[in-house]
Amino acid sequence: MYVKDVVVQNQEGLHARPATFFIQKANEFKSSIWVEKDERRVNAKSLLGVLSLGIIGGTQIRIIAGGVDEEAAVEELVKLVSSGFTE
Repeated sequence: MYVKDVVVQNQEGLHARPATFFIQKANEFKSSIWVEKDERRVNAKSLLGVLSLGIIGGTQIRIIAGGVDEEAAVEELVKLVSSGFTE
């Protein structure tokens, strides 16, 4: 398991468009990937799951991955979230 915390940088948080980018990136990896907010964990490859967390800008989330490319998966997703999804 590889775990990293990151603060969502874009103002709107993980609403539909950024969440879609996030999920597309997560699906590039073979590892199982989860997003955790306030002790609630969802599949990072599920749009409904990610949207259900209600992640807004400035929220700290935890990205967790387990599998063959877990470290690369977490690092790429952290980089995407940290970039503010170029908004």
